Parts: sequence; structure tokens; C-alpha cells
Amino acid sequence: MSIEKVIVSILLALVVTTVLLFLRAFLFKFLHRWAEKTKTGIDNLIINTIKGPSIFWCIGIALYIGVESSELPLKYALYVIKTIHILIIFSITVAIANLSSRLFIQYIERSSVSVQSTGLFNTIIKGAVYLIGFIIILNILGVSIAPLITALGIGGLAVALALKDTLENLFAGMHIMAERTIRVGDFIRLENGQEGYVEDISWRTTRIRMIPNNMIIIPNSKLAQSIIVNYFLPEKTMSFQIPISVSYDSDPELVEKILIEEVKKAAEEVSGLLSEPPPSVRFIPGFGESSLDFTLVCHVREFVDQYIVQHELRKRIFKRFQKEGIKIPFPQRVVWIKEEKQLM
Repeated sequence: MSIEKVIVSILLALVVTTVLLFLRAFLFKFLHRWAEKTKTGIDNLIINTIKGPSIFWCIGIALYIGVESSELPLKYALYVIKTIHILIIFSITVAIANLSSRLFIQYIERSSVSVQSTGLFNTIIKGAVYLIGFIIILNILGVSIAPLITALGIGGLAVALALKDTLENLFAGMHIMAERTIRVGDFIRLENGQEGYVEDISWRTTRIRMIPNNMIIIPNSKLAQSIIVNYFLPEKTMSFQIPISVSYDSDPELVEKILIEEVKKAAEEVSGLLSEPPPSVRFIPGFGESSLDFTLVCHVREFVDQYIVQHELRKRIFKRFQKEGIKIPFPQRVVWIKEEKQLM
């Protein structure tokens, strides 16, 4: 093969690459304009996913045309063509893996199904696509899959022993998501008292964002064995109690009426406080050492709403008690001192 023909083949490949990249840019510009006019977001998702890998497709096509137009020996031409095929298949695999993951996330976010879009699910989806792509590449290279499977079966025990902790966390994460007792977005409290929102359940760990915006990272196996309170199950709305104490000269009926009125009024103004189910007042614990003790029961939209709700309700109740002349007592004790007469 002469040097002139090699140069011509290279120049042809470069020209074809330039033309294909120019056509690619024009095509994606047109597709983006078309996608903006549609209501669905799936077309934008597909376009953005294949935009990067399409560069490799253009290069692969150009190289293939360059090789076909050259007079390379068949042996070397086959090597180059196999390399091009591997490049294109790998880029298609990456595009399909990313597209599948993004479509899954979008479907979960827009549907009402209880399956959560977590890092573990994304890893499983991408891993399955990459495995299929890897098998196809091995087939192109002429590598038999049967001996590979046999080797993996023999070494599976050793790998399982070496990755015992990793596999334990992986299967614990799958068990957590299959059981659906903990979901992404739930507010939970661990048995050690730490609490926060579940940010993600990955293949090894679960991340929990605390209220101060710190992150707890706990292995899935430890989480699966812990005693956990999930404040979002069976539903987000929850009740909380506020103890109220008044003096013994107060009218219990009036106290109950005031508390109910203040809660109903606050439900229209304080975010997170619910008017339904209606609030209730119970004369419990009842007769204290220095006071009449009531319990006010209210309902909030979710767990963290109770903090601002309790803050606002206590201020409103205190002001109302002052206005109505109801006193909030403090502990008092009467001590009688017995004097003994001294003997002369």
C-alpha cells in the first residue's frame, strides 16, 4: 500500500468526520427546537443522552469509510473494523445505560408507585446494561463466554468470602427497598436517637440528612438490624401533645374552650398545623401537686412541622391566658414547723 493512498484515506476519514459532525450539530439544533414545542420531557431526555455518544458514532462511521476506501491488507482491516465496532457498541451501551436510568427516575417521580428511585436501583439498571454490552463485545472479539462463566463459578466462592461485607450491605439494601419500610424522603429516627431525612439508599450505605443539615452515613446491614421509627409511615400527618398546667382556681371548661379556640385560629395562620383531624383537650394527667394538668393534642402535616407549631401555639396560649386572667402556677409547698417547749 503506497503512502499516497494512506494519506488519501486519512484525509477522506477527516473530511467525512467533519461533515458528519457538522450534520450532527445541525440535527441536534433542530431536535432541540422541536423538543421545546412538545409538552413531554422524554424527548429532551433522549436527545441529551445521545448527544455525547453520537460524536463517537460519527468518528466510527468516518473511520469505517476510510478503511473501506484504503487498500489495507484484510488482516489489518479486520482489526480496525473490530475496533470501530467495539467503540460504537461501547458508546451505545453507555447511552442506553444512562437513558434507562434517567427514564426510570423520571417514571418514578411522575408516578404514584411506591418503588423509590435510589442509587442502588440505578446501579442495578446500569450494571445490567453494561453486562449485556460487555457480552456483545466479547462475542465480537471471538471470546467464548462459557469458559468465562465456568471460571466465575469456580471463583465465586472466593469472591463472596472476600467481599462478604460488601455483599451483606448490597443484599441488606435490596431487602430494605423490597420491604419498603424505609423509603427515600422518609423522616426516620435511629435507635441511638439520631434522626433525619433519608437522602439515598445506595449499594453499600444509606445516607440520612439531619435537621442541622449534617449527613449520617450508615451501612445497609447495620440499618437493617436497627430499631427505627419511621415518621412517614403509615402517613406523613401525625399528632403531638402539649402539656398545659393552670392554677386550681381555674375553670376546666373555660381552659378547654380557650385551648381549642386558639388552635383552630392558629390552624388558619401557622404553616403545618392542620385543622383536620380537629384538636382535642384532655384533663390528663389531671390533679397535680400545684396545678390542674391538661394535655392538648394537635395534628401537623409532617414531623418537623411540630417545632414551629409548638412555638407559635405556646405564645398564643400564654397571651390568651394572661388576657383571661388564668394563671400558670409554679410549684409551692407549705411547711409547718412544730415548736417543742424546752424543759426548764
